[in-house]
Amino acid sequence: MAAFAFAHGTDWRRCAAALGRPGRGLGFVYFTDALIDDSPEILSTLRNGTGVSDWIGSVGTGVLATGTEYQDEPAMAAMVADFDSFSVFSGRAPLKGNGSFAVVHADPAAPDLPGLVSDMSAKVATGYIVGGVSSSRSRTVQIANEVLSGGLSGAVLGEGVGVATRLTQGCTPYPGRFRITEGEDNLIARLDGRPALEVLLETIGGERAQLLVGLAVPGSETGAHFPDYTARNLTGIDPKSGLIAIGETIEPGMEILFCKRDAAAAKKDLQNILFMLKEAVPQPRGALYYSCVARGEHMFGSRGAELNLVKQALGEVPLVGFFCNGEISRDRLYGYTGVLTVFR
Repeated sequence: MAAFAFAHGTDWRRCAAALGRPGRGLGFVYFTDALIDDSPEILSTLRNGTGVSDWIGSVGTGVLATGTEYQDEPAMAAMVADFDSFSVFSGRAPLKGNGSFAVVHADPAAPDLPGLVSDMSAKVATGYIVGGVSSSRSRTVQIANEVLSGGLSGAVLGEGVGVATRLTQGCTPYPGRFRITEGEDNLIARLDGRPALEVLLETIGGERAQLLVGLAVPGSETGAHFPDYTARNLTGIDPKSGLIAIGETIEPGMEILFCKRDAAAAKKDLQNILFMLKEAVPQPRGALYYSCVARGEHMFGSRGAELNLVKQALGEVPLVGFFCNGEISRDRLYGYTGVLTVFR
């Protein structure tokens, strides 16, 4: 089957024209925040030029395309997937019917975003949704058949859409998994009955690194492997009281691990998921990639290096996406990760 129509570049009008006129399907569009004021015209032009009425997407501080990333300049990446079974939804157009998988975009200002993500995953048959939280140096907008802001929007895909997805972490966990025995709000006082800061310092052993706290996903640990986790920033320490503060609300009984940002581990993990996806879908027709704003050249050393790894593994597959303020995979909101989805 033919690859999806797609185009990208710094001239959004040329990009829209390069898509041709597929006439049907679901469109994905991502544009940098330099184009945010043009977003209504972008959507109108895409609809009129392609003959495709259904579009979803988001603004981002950077946009992604096959082997390329655009930052600090006006740019757009768009793709039309010739799906027959899907339903676009937003807060203004509630979801109708059921599906097996969903692609979603979220407003970073939405209250209880993790709860919205979890609720949305329960509405699809597989429990899997993918996507990202909009990022911008000004205001944020999403696309769901109109330009809007707030909550979640996107599209639910029917059972006939062939899809495979994987999440790649950007951190390396230190040994150990610890239970919060005392704490409230975003403050952790004691881990396994000991002062939290004492446990942290003992775990890292004096290593100098950018530290993060991983919130373990219950039931995800298998054998000798570390559990799945959602990385959150370590926002403060209090040597006098032994408290540590993190960028997430906690409760006693939760389990955490300490981890560090690690470029070598991020590259290896990305290569691992690329191998798995290539085995699952040897000839993808198109792909979506949602990567944390802290990845890209900040983690992989040069602009485009992350996307070149994807291209080396998948080939010249049409790919679009953006740099996110949080990444969505399955039923959770992550940070410092990449979420890659390929379509058969």
